[in-house]
Amino acid sequence: MRTVNVMAMRDSFIVKFLVILVLANLPGDLSAQARIKDIASFEGMQGQHLIGYGLVIGLDGTGDRSSGATGAIFTVQSITNMLEKFGITVPAGRLRVRNVAAAMITARLDPFMNPGTRIDVTVSSLGDAKSLEGGVLLTTPVLGTDGNVYAMAQGALSIGGFNIETGEGEKIRQNYALVGRVPNGAIIQKEIDFQFDLRKPLGIMLRKPDFTTSARIASRVNAHFSAAVATAINAASVAIQWPSDLMHPGDIVEFLSAIETLEVEADRVAKVVINERTGTIVAGGDVKIADVMVAHGNLTIHTRRTPVISQPAPFSRGGRTVVDGITSTTVEQEKARSVVITNIVTVKDIATALNQLGVKPRDIIAIFQAIKEAGALQAELVVL
Repeated sequence: MRTVNVMAMRDSFIVKFLVILVLANLPGDLSAQARIKDIASFEGMQGQHLIGYGLVIGLDGTGDRSSGATGAIFTVQSITNMLEKFGITVPAGRLRVRNVAAAMITARLDPFMNPGTRIDVTVSSLGDAKSLEGGVLLTTPVLGTDGNVYAMAQGALSIGGFNIETGEGEKIRQNYALVGRVPNGAIIQKEIDFQFDLRKPLGIMLRKPDFTTSARIASRVNAHFSAAVATAINAASVAIQWPSDLMHPGDIVEFLSAIETLEVEADRVAKVVINERTGTIVAGGDVKIADVMVAHGNLTIHTRRTPVISQPAPFSRGGRTVVDGITSTTVEQEKARSVVITNIVTVKDIATALNQLGVKPRDIIAIFQAIKEAGALQAELVVL
């Protein structure tokens, strides 16, 4: 028997339903308290990305192909250049190496990281390798956007998965084996040249621009220092005047530490995020819904096909046995269920009411979309 749900488009399997109400029941003064360092950063302290090109060796025949029209030619060239540095000359056309793979190395360097400090690096396959499992990254210079070498990377890769392919074409795969990490695999050679300019205001950059949050940060800083030292420039930045009594580097550190540990109430836009692929609804606790009436009913069509065997008459010529079927269709329609929700309520209230109606997760998503179209959902609706 085959069941087709026309009205609600329900799946034949159980779809998990998750409603996350962020801080819905917390008091207003605690609902969005956050340290300044968690929602913003000081201007100029965003760091920079590093990138490099290197070779991963020690692979079990899963490296780049070095022959054929689709082979990774740059891998062969890199191997040849490396061997020449050790006094070994091998024609590129004679190399048949499947234990080596070309890779791009990426990392992030933050300000004030001193030479000798170790950082993690990410290694990603550049050619047609099948897996980087068991590989070792050779010494690779990692460059900044200015072309200078900021770190040297080397070490064994941590993949966290595998990719096995047998001669008969069977494949077994766990996680992703073409990208790995080398924990503490890069040693910093050069630090980022960064100094605070005490002649210019200190800038605080919000990670998520918001005028209300920007104004609250300025107000909180002024209240802490009992002086008008902070000014909200726009939704993304706050300017702070340096105190005149900063004489030593330690004074600057204490001043910045005092600012970044201050707590403010970060404002946010009321938003409901829906993922139709997983049946997930995520809503903030400040999402409101106006008076609304919801009616829900389902139309289900059951189609049954009964096999029938048709045989030719006895002693007939040219006849053959065929299998046919008789199809019968019945329609079931549930009685419409409705609920009226009055007053200004939260997503939690309407989700509870819909659950009482026995509405499935997919239907709840459709209902939220309809409520938004009706103008009753006082929030931004985002569908992934």
